Amino acid sequence: MTTDRIRSAFEDAKTEGRIAIVAYVTVGYPEVGQTTEIVKALVDNGADVIELGVPFSDPLGDGPTIQASGHQALL
Repeated sequence: MTTDRIRSAFEDAKTEGRIAIVAYVTVGYPEVGQTTEIVKALVDNGADVIELGVPFSDPLGDGPTIQASGHQALL
């Protein structure tokens, strides 16, 4: 998603009098085959922006929850 599309999602939400919903999904968590289903469900249920997190073996910048989901996705 480009910066313009993200900006547009926030502007649309503001125009509609609501906050934008931004969802984070760790790719491959809880299982690789479920990522597409999870993203589709988020879109179908109103997510404005979806951030896809790519699991990394040494995620120093992530908090414990994202570290745990990334670790599980890499197994």
